[in-house]
Amino acid sequence: MAAKAPPSTIGQVRDVFPKLGELTDKVLFGDVWERKGLSKRDRSLATVAALTALNAPDQLKGHIWRALDNGVTREEIVEVITHLAFYCGWPSGGSAALVAKQVFQERGA
Repeated sequence: MAAKAPPSTIGQVRDVFPKLGELTDKVLFGDVWERKGLSKRDRSLATVAALTALNAPDQLKGHIWRALDNGVTREEIVEVITHLAFYCGWPSGGSAALVAKQVFQERGA
């Protein structure tokens, strides 16, 4: 049986923040992620980079799962996190590396 993606941050608080869940579904994933200007693969790579730079590990985990599902390779994720460690700070890069390692282990990737 294949590993399953963890619930999103919003998914974990949807019962208390229903409007945030609705906006996430309708606007973020229903509109922004569906725009034709970038592929989902490229959006995933940009999102992993942004969440690495923001040192947002809770959100990063789900987006690394999504990135792998959208065709970003393990090697590309490793490379973008390594590259960004020099631009966004060593602690952010290190935190992102730990999250990525956990996702790779969970997925068997």
